[in-house]
Amino acid sequence: MDQPKIERLLRLMKLLTANTTYTVDQLAERLDMSRRTIYRYIDTFRDAGFVIKKSGDCIRLDKASPHFKDISQLVHFTEEEAVILKNAIENIDDTNLLKQNLKKKLYAVYDNKTLANTVVRGKNAPNIRQLIEAIEGEQQVVLHDYQAAHGSGVSDRRVEPFAFTTNYVQVWCLDLKDLRCKLFKTSRIGSVELTTSPWEHKALHEEGFIDCFRMHGGKRMHVVLEMGMLAYNLLCEEYPLAERDLHKVEEGRWVLDTEVAGPAAIGRFVVGLLDDIRILEGDELVVYLRDYMANNRL
Repeated sequence: MDQPKIERLLRLMKLLTANTTYTVDQLAERLDMSRRTIYRYIDTFRDAGFVIKKSGDCIRLDKASPHFKDISQLVHFTEEEAVILKNAIENIDDTNLLKQNLKKKLYAVYDNKTLANTVVRGKNAPNIRQLIEAIEGEQQVVLHDYQAAHGSGVSDRRVEPFAFTTNYVQVWCLDLKDLRCKLFKTSRIGSVELTTSPWEHKALHEEGFIDCFRMHGGKRMHVVLEMGMLAYNLLCEEYPLAERDLHKVEEGRWVLDTEVAGPAAIGRFVVGLLDDIRILEGDELVVYLRDYMANNRL
């Protein structure tokens, strides 16, 4: 089998085993393939012994397939091994992009209560354990006394939690009030009540886009910044994930070519370094900065 086909099969397998379920049309759009190709690859999985499950128009690979159990043995850690690995990774400098990648991979294959206890301590730990139990049992929860951003109040939210971000800092949930997927900061949750109600909208569960400035949203805005040594160093220190979108153009000059969820976070970074940053692309960012500086008389 040729390399491009293997890559396409693996990309399809990733979507077919994700928390979110997809129709064939959605798979074809996301992978830029034809419906015929999607069906042909699904037949390839079936012929190889994987179990194919359908729920309405949605299709997925059953993780109970024998092959998945075989694969899991290759990446399984005992509790002691996972804790040792976690502690070793934490000793890597926070500005090192490798640290973030290693943590993400470790939590992807060993995402349970024991590992959560080594990451999250104090009053937040019980909430994390409740959320993990809800995700594993596919149950709805109530987030009591959730503190919204910008001091806009405290309220209870009934949600369907389905995925964590790295280090359990945030949890992806479907908000049952408006049926939208949102990120909730676990540190802002007063308490978590595990209900007896199962998920009702699993097909709507989808992890959204999070940019390197830790902002999330439905849309993506392309920006290109040229920066000097000062801006480069501060960017790597404050936002390590930006390193993946940086490249050096000449001695002492770097270019950040990335997508962001909106102009606010990147705008706040740029406004303090205007003498060391030049915006090459990003009209919306330019408008944001003009308004920001006018309102703040900079």
